[in-house]
Amino acid sequence: MALLNASLCSSTCRIPSRSHLPLPPSIPAFSNPRAMKHQVEATRNFVLSVGESASKASFLALISASLFLADPALAFKGGGPYGAGVTRGQDLTGKDFSGKTLIKQDFKTSILRQANFKGAKLLGASFFDADLTGADLSDADLRGADFSLANVTKANLSNANLEGALATGNTSFRGSIINGADFTDVPLREDQREYLCKVADGVNPTTGNATRETLLCN
Repeated sequence: MALLNASLCSSTCRIPSRSHLPLPPSIPAFSNPRAMKHQVEATRNFVLSVGESASKASFLALISASLFLADPALAFKGGGPYGAGVTRGQDLTGKDFSGKTLIKQDFKTSILRQANFKGAKLLGASFFDADLTGADLSDADLRGADFSLANVTKANLSNANLEGALATGNTSFRGSIINGADFTDVPLREDQREYLCKVADGVNPTTGNATRETLLCN
């Protein structure tokens, strides 16, 4: 049977000669074997170089990611006109931000005890889950600011404009001064509204709205 197969193959099978074998598309045909060897060597070096560059890029990316995970301050920088200063997740106790323009600034989860924001422009700023105990927010423009889950106890909010600010979750204003503050369209919990109505007084000098009216006090 083996002899029969060999006989049939010798008459019907065509084994291509070396001259008929196609060359790889990336390597041109050379009549000079030495030139062809040089081209193959150059291609090999190029592939190795690309592989080494890719490995270095992956390594650098891994190092950068590990740094961000190790130090949140490197990953989260405050936005807005205040600049690249880190203000998210930081201990900023007693920091003076008075009179500054801090539009859409990110203060999420920061400790801002006794911080001074008097007269600051804080439109759309985020104080999500921040600690503002004893902070001075008097005369501040806090329209659209996010106080969700924030601790705003014993803060000074006199004459502050909080129109459209968020105060969802466990936000607390216990012990805060709110004379002349404007709480128009602020979604307060009923217990917080009742508490603030007991101490509400004054008229906001910017909007002309009475504090009690903006709190929908009876």
